[in-house]
Formats: sequence, structure tokens, C-alpha cells
Amino acid sequence: MRTEIRDIAADNAQNQVRLCINIMDASEELKVKDRPLVLVCPGGGYTFTSDREADAVAVQFNAMGFHSAVLRYSVAPAEYPEALLELGRSILHLRRNAKKWHIDKDRIILLGFSAGGHLVCSYCCFWEEDFVAKELGAEKEELKPNGMMLGYPVITSGEFAHKDSIDNLLGKRASDMELREKMSLEKQISKSVPRTFVWHTFGDKTVPVQNTLMLVDALVKNEIPVECHIFEKGDHGLSMADWYTVDKDGFGIEKGCQSWIRLAGNWLSHYLYSEDCTGSGCSLS
Repeated sequence: MRTEIRDIAADNAQNQVRLCINIMDASEELKVKDRPLVLVCPGGGYTFTSDREADAVAVQFNAMGFHSAVLRYSVAPAEYPEALLELGRSILHLRRNAKKWHIDKDRIILLGFSAGGHLVCSYCCFWEEDFVAKELGAEKEELKPNGMMLGYPVITSGEFAHKDSIDNLLGKRASDMELREKMSLEKQISKSVPRTFVWHTFGDKTVPVQNTLMLVDALVKNEIPVECHIFEKGDHGLSMADWYTVDKDGFGIEKGCQSWIRLAGNWLSHYLYSEDCTGSGCSLS
């Protein structure tokens, strides 16, 4: 395995932005030549990108046989849609280098935690909007996400919002009620959103579980396949929920939630290798 680091920031970016790509080596011994890739967006309330939700998570998917990448996107004082365009630019970069890195360009899956989940979900809602392709100089089809995975995501800007995340994302435009309404992603779900895996905890006191419940309801109404796991115990920001990602104060271990990564891996394998994920068929069987 090798690691490639790319600067994918716009010329006027206010933050250091980088894409760290973990590429599994190609091998003549293996049937699979071009591998799916899981692109991770850590959380952090749009003020930072958490180390706990970055490399330690990405390498779990390498262990399952996928390529992985971590996007350190722009945060406050950067404002919407800067981070969203960086995510689009990352997908574009991966697709345009797919042959060199043996990436299956039709199997790029986005994974976001907390505010990173809001970023991933907003991208999956808005990727077809004209301004995205125009800003990135791309055809819309190049920007298409093939799947969405979310951990305790920020979704709504309404009653159950994590207000600080939305305020940080919008910055000086935080009082713009029309834009704020657009950031309530349960209202933006359409047929263009890919199938989804999401997990949350009933005990989350920071980003209430209603965020996930409203998302799932919207996905179901739009007939988008979704797998959802609500764990009873556990506060916000668990990451892997084990000692590999425990924070410096000892927070982050919740045995009842540790199965989420296995469940996500099972979902990915079933979806990518047994089901149609592109509209034209992608089964390897």
C-alpha cells in the first residue's frame, strides 16, 4: 500500500486543504484489479477536522480490501460552499486518476462523521446543481457519488440542529434564512442521492438522533435504499468506539457501538459486489 497526498484547495482557500489517498497495491495474484474507494470526511463542527475520525477509520476499509482517502476540508472562517466544492474536486481528482491508481471509478463511496456527515450529505444532495460542475470545470457525471455512509451526522438546521455547525458553515450568512433552510438536508433529498448506510446513538446529546431519523424518513419517501443502525448507548463523536480512537481524556469507548464498522463493511460488500450501484450494473459475480 502507498499513500499519495494532494493539495486540492482552490487558489483562494482560507485553510490548508489536503486529500490523503491510501492506495492498495495491484497484484497479479488477485482477481480484483480496480478497487472501490471510501472517501472519509471527519467531523469537527466545521471548525476543525478530527484526527479521531480520519486515518484510524480509513485504514479499516483498507483492511477490508478497499482503497481509502481522507479529506481535510476547509472549515470556519471558510463558508459554504467551499468545503462542498473541495469534496467535488476530490472526487474529480480520484476519477481522473482512476486508471493509474486502479480505482473503480464507479464505486467511490463517501463517509462522513458529524459535521463531516453534513458535508457528505449536502454533496450527495447538491452534486447535480449547475454551479458545482461550473466551478469545478467538470461534467456532472464525473461528480456523481456512488454511495453515502454517515456516522451520527448533522442533518437538520431546524429544531434538532447542531446550531454551532450550521453557524460555522454559513459564517457571515448565518442569518440568511433561505440559505439556512437549504442546509436542512432532510428537505433536500431527491432521487439523485445514492443509497445510504447511517448509524447514530439514542444517547447522543450533541447531535440528537432525530437528525438521522429525519434523514431516513426522507430517503424512504424518495425510495432510496437505506440501512440504519441506532445504538442505545453512547454520546456524540465515538468514531470507532474503541481504544484505537479514544480521546486524550479517555472518552470514546462504547462496546455496544463497535460493531458499526463491521456492519458498514457488510453493507459495502453486499452493495458493491452484489447489487447495481451505477444504473448500468456493477456486479462482479
